[in-house]
Amino acid sequence: MGSVAPTTNGDTQIRELDVLVIGAGFGGCYSLHKFRKAGFKVHVYEAGSYLGGVWHWNRYPGARVDSEIPYYQFSLPELWRKWNWTERFPSGGELREYFKFVDERLDLSKDITFGAKVVRGEFDQAAARWTVETEVGWKATCKYLICATGSSFKPHYPAFNNLEKFKGRLIHSTDWPADADANIDGKKVAVIGSGATAIQCCQEISKRAEHMTTYIRTASISLPMVQRPLGELEQRIEKATYNRMFDYCRQTAAGLGYDRKFGSVYELNDEEREEFWEELWSRGGFNFNQANYRDFLIDKKAGELMYQFWAKKTRPRIKNHSKAAFLVPEKAPFLFGTKRSSLEQDYYECMDRDNVSIVDLKAHPIQEFTEKGIVTQDGLEEQFDTVIMATGFDAMTGSLTNMNIKGTDGLTFKERWNNGVFTHLGLCSNGCPNMFLVYGPQAPTAFTNGPVFIESQVEVLLELLQRLEGEGVSSIEATRPAEEQWKQAMQEDAAKTLLPLTDSWYMGANIPGKPREQLNYMRGIQAYISEVREALKDLKGFTVVYKT
Repeated sequence: MGSVAPTTNGDTQIRELDVLVIGAGFGGCYSLHKFRKAGFKVHVYEAGSYLGGVWHWNRYPGARVDSEIPYYQFSLPELWRKWNWTERFPSGGELREYFKFVDERLDLSKDITFGAKVVRGEFDQAAARWTVETEVGWKATCKYLICATGSSFKPHYPAFNNLEKFKGRLIHSTDWPADADANIDGKKVAVIGSGATAIQCCQEISKRAEHMTTYIRTASISLPMVQRPLGELEQRIEKATYNRMFDYCRQTAAGLGYDRKFGSVYELNDEEREEFWEELWSRGGFNFNQANYRDFLIDKKAGELMYQFWAKKTRPRIKNHSKAAFLVPEKAPFLFGTKRSSLEQDYYECMDRDNVSIVDLKAHPIQEFTEKGIVTQDGLEEQFDTVIMATGFDAMTGSLTNMNIKGTDGLTFKERWNNGVFTHLGLCSNGCPNMFLVYGPQAPTAFTNGPVFIESQVEVLLELLQRLEGEGVSSIEATRPAEEQWKQAMQEDAAKTLLPLTDSWYMGANIPGKPREQLNYMRGIQAYISEVREALKDLKGFTVVYKT
């Protein structure tokens, strides 16, 4: 193990590595730091022009994280001691500055190739090594391949009729051009979608556009962000407890430093429940669901009580009665908590503006795009200068199925997971020896505060690879029976909740044709790490080949 030295073969750069990491977001950066520090020859291929992962790409108006500070950052003291945030929920711009700071402090870029979009990978069984190639022809070989490609990379474009006919500006929120603001200010703008990205876009665009029309299939149940500035003095004092706080976060289900309530909401009388919920509501962030009793995930009545409280707090903010009836209906648009809650600052006031219109896509589906705009099935056409597709991602799996990585059976992930996702421990896949997933499907991924979970998962993976090297292992591969057992346990856990009753990206239901299944481990970070460590004690569920 030592420094990485590229060689050339014609015009193609070849790197001989111990570990190749794909992706330079939180997962890729932490993997590079930890594996390099442990002595592995490691390099990162990143499709973007700089590190930051989703925060490199998220440049749409109003983009900001909805996991709060101090929890949403690396736990490395050499970072948090020298960095102060300006807001409780940092903007995309501030997060890009943070990653620049991380890069400078940890000296990461020297071992990252940017503009390196991976387009194929194959495993040589005889050599027990992966060969990975990028779109521009760069190549690397490695013993261990780590896919830190994240949950939200591949954008989803619904199959609207004649989308290509539109002559105005068509922008997907994940690929925001540098000059796009000029197509918003004083313009007629459409926003399609109602998830977290759409809500953040609408909050900003409604104040700048001549007119904004939002196309919404299902209204969001958004919680108050309660944004606030963070002062340097406050953070300096709070850092006295950061080490303990990060340790506590790892012991929680979601990786947030909230005190979780056990038991049932029915243990409280009406007055006690109202007082408790008022307190959680006033805190903002995810306190109202994450720090609450959790029986709303298994009991419809508990969820109805929470929805009615939410509606009572939210409906008075919308003066337009028809908009209020759609955005805050008497009956919940879906079971409370079965879709990811979005956080908002003034979303409902923005939607109430006179220059904002709402189209109910269930009542008036989009029939087609025209050169000038959008026609709904009632025959009405609305003309736009700009259409923004805030239509989300092929979440959890899209980044992997997009890369053409072939296993020993010749299958790509798109083919391998055509009828559903199979992994062992949310960490490995049968047919792909020496390949590991970070922040991917069938791990707690989408149900966690990313950095806390990522660090825990990467550290377990590092321990495993150090052990494999020490024991002279040539390759390790998940068995199919272990994958089937892991999947079955996950789906059984989901079936005990209300989550499968709602179409959501948690269930893969936002992508037509994608198998409908729970894509996330549901028992939380601490339980997940415990299960993984237990399985790795005797490498249960793996085929292990030792060097001869």
